Amino acid sequence: MKVHSVTGGAGLRLHVREWGREDAPSILFIHGWSQSHLCWKNQYESRLADDFRLVALDLRGHGMSDAPLDAGSYTEPQLWADDIAAVIDELKLGNPILVGWSYAGFIICDYLRAHGTAHVAGINFVGGATTLNKAAFGTLIGSGFLDHVIGATSDDLPGNIAAIRKFVRACTYSQLPADVFETAICWNMIVPAKIRAALLAREIDSDAVLTALAVPVRVTHGREDTVILPAMGRHLLALCPGATASWYSATGHAPFLEDSSRFNNELYHFACDVHSPRVCVAAKQRQASR
Repeated sequence: MKVHSVTGGAGLRLHVREWGREDAPSILFIHGWSQSHLCWKNQYESRLADDFRLVALDLRGHGMSDAPLDAGSYTEPQLWADDIAAVIDELKLGNPILVGWSYAGFIICDYLRAHGTAHVAGINFVGGATTLNKAAFGTLIGSGFLDHVIGATSDDLPGNIAAIRKFVRACTYSQLPADVFETAICWNMIVPAKIRAALLAREIDSDAVLTALAVPVRVTHGREDTVILPAMGRHLLALCPGATASWYSATGHAPFLEDSSRFNNELYHFACDVHSPRVCVAAKQRQASR
């Protein structure tokens, strides 16, 4: 594992970690609202690291990245776009696959809107959100988020803790192991309530970006997701030309946590299909020999 400090939009310092083979095709993991690179533990500690270069960042305001409290650091789309561009450029990732969970769908679209797809091999939206406005509440964004957002954006600490506990619980259909749940509470609580609120002080319509996509797209979504509703996944599929779907039964908002084995296997094959067969042939041979 390597640790990097990357200078993102407006000079903000981003905490980035990587695993796997430095000379291999890259996969860039982007977490969601109030989360951390730690949510991808089941991926960077899997066989994906045997054959790919895995990179995960803490978004601005999250984890170990800089966290200014002014709302403007989070409401400007160009800043998010430049953060992702900086990680790709400074770490020389080439053309990574972008794997974006939840709020990361907005950030991926910010990046695409500003920088296009010249440095993107493919995209995996995981419970991905791409529309944020009042009309989306209850139709595309569900009670697993809406019921807890007021407490989660309040400066009242007892209410904040209670809301985050309920939100993390709502992210999965089945109950997480106690140690995983407790760690998730910790990385959520690191994010100040003011920053959580600032992330929601935007109106986002990514339909035009999605319709114009010409790179491979995979939509991974839990059928029991109450945070970002399955309707958002169907909306993505309707807009993205040639997108493929992977629906997880009895699974909530975090398929990569609830069914890591299936998720990792599907991402492995997606990555091999998207990247040049010449680059991935050795990876496929190693997989066949296991």
